Amino acid sequence: MRVFALVSARLGLCLVLVVACAAPLGAPKSDRAGLSWPWRTAKLPDPGVDLRAAAGGILSEAIRFDTTNPPGAERPLAEFLVAVATRLGLESRVVATPPGASGAERAAAWALRRGQGSKRPVVLLSHLDVVPAEPAEWTVDPFEGVVGGGFVVGRGALDAKGIAIVHLLTLAELERRDIRLSRDVILLAVPDEEAGGRHGSGAIVRDRPELLRGAEFLLTEGGGIVAGTTETPELWGVTVTEKSPCWLELRARGLAGHGASAAGRGAVPRLVRALDRIRRLEAEVRVIPEVERMFQELASLAPTADRAGYASLARTLATDPDFRERFLAEPGRASLVRDTVAITVLEGSPSVNIAPAMARARLDARLLPGRGCPDFVVELHDAVDDPEIEIEILLAFEAGASSIDSELFAAIRRSAARRSEGARVIPRVISGFTDAHYFRELGITSYGFVPRRLRPIETRGIHGVNERISLDNLVYGVETLIEILIELAGRNG
Repeated sequence: MRVFALVSARLGLCLVLVVACAAPLGAPKSDRAGLSWPWRTAKLPDPGVDLRAAAGGILSEAIRFDTTNPPGAERPLAEFLVAVATRLGLESRVVATPPGASGAERAAAWALRRGQGSKRPVVLLSHLDVVPAEPAEWTVDPFEGVVGGGFVVGRGALDAKGIAIVHLLTLAELERRDIRLSRDVILLAVPDEEAGGRHGSGAIVRDRPELLRGAEFLLTEGGGIVAGTTETPELWGVTVTEKSPCWLELRARGLAGHGASAAGRGAVPRLVRALDRIRRLEAEVRVIPEVERMFQELASLAPTADRAGYASLARTLATDPDFRERFLAEPGRASLVRDTVAITVLEGSPSVNIAPAMARARLDARLLPGRGCPDFVVELHDAVDDPEIEIEILLAFEAGASSIDSELFAAIRRSAARRSEGARVIPRVISGFTDAHYFRELGITSYGFVPRRLRPIETRGIHGVNERISLDNLVYGVETLIEILIELAGRNG
């Protein structure tokens, strides 16, 4: 059962980079992330000599840029990556993007490895911003980029600066090894993904689509490899669609006054009542075709008692109470057949003895494809049944889906078979979201897949503490991605 929990939940100081700069490497984070570092890249480790050292060292330095979103401030990191790409012989540029509400300078890094041009390009997409990290909770400073024990540790090592470095070195190795493909390969490392991507991928798709050069395919985060055991094969999870975010703010109004005389008509009690009603909502079970197919692929690996249920998920959930109870008891599985809503932010009075006139809450709802956020808001209004509760949509979009009947999916299958005997490639649905939807709207077949083998202790670092990636995984990611691109586009045209 551990394999299935992993698949459904995520399916998915020995090396130092020496970079001369105006501020010493040990400078405070505010200096390390400054806008005017005159990067010189002459002393970068040479990937052709030691790919492992180059990957670990460049990622270490990337982590040292504090790109916590908000505010993001990703431009210095974009400038650094472009400087590295240029040093490694790639066409590259910094692409300015909107600053957002904070006014911080934001930008994407773009690089190109030209192919023969007989087929449309493939884009390798990552993001530069990271979620907050509380240093007191970590064993090391989350923005030091510590390299040791075969790992790079720091915020963004997995999500998603490590991905950006794998993509960068993939292009660089295609250039160094003189592998000329039939397709251009484009690197795009964007800002703002953690806040929904409107000032990153969304802005590029809207304002700078020429940077994509008419791309046919895109690979980004959202999938990976679950290592096999003596009893189970290696599982390559490739995300084809995802749940849609429906981020909401609830505002309750009530009588303001002294805390000693607050009554039930206050804003905070009203908000609490509304949230309790929302918390008690039970979403219907709905199996979309992509989830049905995902569990069909996993059926032969399921415990014997559940194989028939996995093979015909929608029917069995509707007709077999025992299977339904077992299936829905695991939150990762349940989230793939239900809309979910989490209460994540609460705001009331700034003082214990003041009853405020307004109280707020923010909700993180994730909706299955085919369900719109406005309809969900109507459902919440009906459940709350209080005219003094306002609900505002903060972020919402439709996720879309990509077919598995494509040259890229077939290339991943061939690479999996070559890399691991008996490996299974599973088309996945994830309960989180990525920037892939922006590119699907352009008709680009977009998959979530990063070739790396992560153990459970490592996956917990994503948005958690002590986030880390092994040097072996960085090198494996580069080599496997090169293989997939050759399978897709062909060596030397």
